[in-house]
Parts: sequence; structure tokens; C-alpha cells
Amino acid sequence: MSLQAGQRGGSTRSRACAPTRLTRLATSCAFILACAPFPDPFDPYIAAVASDTDAFEPFDRSMRRRVRARAAFGYGDFAFLKDAVSEDLAARAQSFDRKWSRLLDLGAHDGRLGKAIAADEHVFADPAPEFARATAGVVCDEDRLPFRDASFDLVVSSLSLHGVNDLPGALVQVRRALQPGGVFLASFVGGMTATNVRRALLDVDMAGEGAAPRLLPMVDPAEAPGLLQRAGFDQPVVDIASFDISYGAVEGLRRDVRGMGEGNYLAARASAPLTRSHAAQMIAALEELRGPAGKIPVKLEVLTLTGICPG
Repeated sequence: MSLQAGQRGGSTRSRACAPTRLTRLATSCAFILACAPFPDPFDPYIAAVASDTDAFEPFDRSMRRRVRARAAFGYGDFAFLKDAVSEDLAARAQSFDRKWSRLLDLGAHDGRLGKAIAADEHVFADPAPEFARATAGVVCDEDRLPFRDASFDLVVSSLSLHGVNDLPGALVQVRRALQPGGVFLASFVGGMTATNVRRALLDVDMAGEGAAPRLLPMVDPAEAPGLLQRAGFDQPVVDIASFDISYGAVEGLRRDVRGMGEGNYLAARASAPLTRSHAAQMIAALEELRGPAGKIPVKLEVLTLTGICPG
């Protein structure tokens, strides 16, 4: 895996990341994309707002919880990207050279990001009860926070916010949960992720019965600074990093997607499973992506947002 960073947003600071390399190999080919108590402070009424059947939501909240729950047991075996991103976020938190009193790790998975940052108190929150139990944390969606205003001086999130139905609303809630002068640091997958894979699968669908709701929509990097500004954050900065991963077989990609707690949790996903012939066509299309070294390249774009709560 190679990591390169750039930035867009309200700041022009530069940041260099040391390059590393990670190659993931697999052996077979098959492709399918597929409650803990609330700690104080807690506003009970928030837990009751909005059901899992809200209209016009792109993601199925219940399916997303199941997808994450499926990954909870063996998550550590697939956390290579989470580790790389979390290491960067932890370094950013430490660069503020201040003592954190109360930290929220939002969309925490197994809590490895929050645990890497020194704070007097850590609170973990995840949509999946299986992950929340592992950290004695809070079960909640990232856009339905059950915390009172000004509860934390640091909120961090690693590889979770790309699956949120209401990202602008989630950012507003995070800003409200921060104390004046509090810091928000979050990384999530951006819109230029796996473009070769997405195009290959779309071409297969279009050659058949038309485009299917199979791939998750993602945030355009150009839109990210505006999201922070509209949410009311000061000094918004958006950094862009790319991760290059090489796969020896399609099964490796499928396995990593599942192991990371991702998959097709679109609300409009097809209810019928893929036919054998359609799945074979998708595998063949991905096999055609192999480069000169015989590996399937996948480039992941990760957006890192930094914002300060006014006050």
C-alpha cells in the first residue's frame, strides 16, 4: 500500500506521509458485493427519533448494522486500512499539543482509533451492538447522536462516515456535541475510490439489464470543505490520501470488503441474488483489470476532515 497525501479546503498547510506498501493475496475467485447502555451525558429523547424506515434514505440502516455485525468477530484480520488511517488521525490529534479530557470515537468498530489517543475519558459509539459491546460503548448511528451539547473536546472517526444517510446532519450533531474550541478529526472513503472496479461492474450491468444499485455513493472531494463549513466548523481542512492495494484474486477483494464491515447496504439494492452467469461475467470483468504484474489494482481515496468548534 502506498500512501500519498494532498489537501483541499480552508487551509493550505502541507503534510507528507511516509510511503508504505501492502499487498493482499487470495487464492480463489468468487465475487459478491454484496445494546450497550448509554453513558452520561445522555438525552433520552434523541434515541426515539426517526425509525429505520425513514423515506429517502440511500442506505438501509438495519442492513448496515448486520453487515458491520458480521465483521465484528474477526475484524482485526482485516483492519489494515483502519490501522493506517487511525495512525494518521492519532498523530493529528497529538499535533494539537493539548490534553484531551473527553474523547468520542464515532463509528468506532473495535475502538482501536480512540484507544490510540490519550484522553482522561473515552466514549465509543458504533451502529452495530456487536462492536459497541466490545468497547462497552454506545449503540447509535452516526447521524443520530444521543449526547448533550458540549459533551466532548475531541471527536474522531475512522472509515465510517461514508455509510451515513445524513452526513451534513451528522456533522452538525458532531459540532454541537463538541465543547467550544473542541476538535473534530474524521477520515472516510472518498468518491474516487475503486473507480476501475466500479466502472467494470457498471459495464457488465449495462450490457445486461441495465445499471443495478450495487455500489455505494461516495462524497466528492470537492464537496467536503463545504460540508464542514455548512456544519458550522471553523478552520475547515480536507486532506486527500490514496492507498494502492494489489489483489492476486477477486476473492481477496470480496473477502476484504466483507471483513472491513462493508458491503451492499443500499436501500434500493436488488432483493434477488445474482444469477450464476451474471456473477461469472462480473468476475471476468474484474480479472481483465490485472496489470503487468498480474495483480488487480484497487486505489482507495480517503478524505480526512479537520474542523474546530467555534467558541
